[in-house]
Amino acid sequence: MYRIAVTSQNFRTITPHAGRTRRFLVYRGAPGGGAELIDQLDLPKEQALHDWGNKDGHPIFGMDVVLCGSCGHNFVAKLAKRGVDAVATNETDPEKAVRDYLLGQISHAEVHDHSC
Repeated sequence: MYRIAVTSQNFRTITPHAGRTRRFLVYRGAPGGGAELIDQLDLPKEQALHDWGNKDGHPIFGMDVVLCGSCGHNFVAKLAKRGVDAVATNETDPEKAVRDYLLGQISHAEVHDHSC
């Protein structure tokens, strides 16, 4: 089972700027299977990953995957060091994006030049 965090500042759609996002929808799902929404994270400002630095203990570091609207090279590298896959998608529907990921239809980050 994967734990998948989806960037969603409004808790309805996938939003960009993953490193600055503080709100996440958290799903649980298995490859090829369905997904279930299990949590919503509403983190304080100091827990935006852009500002977190390399300290241990961030809740996103316990995920397997982060789906986002956009992310930068630093974000991808920071998560990869923690064993978390960062995946950018043009899909705005969180449940569809999670299903697509679990079906193997999206699988890598489309990295943008900003360093969120």
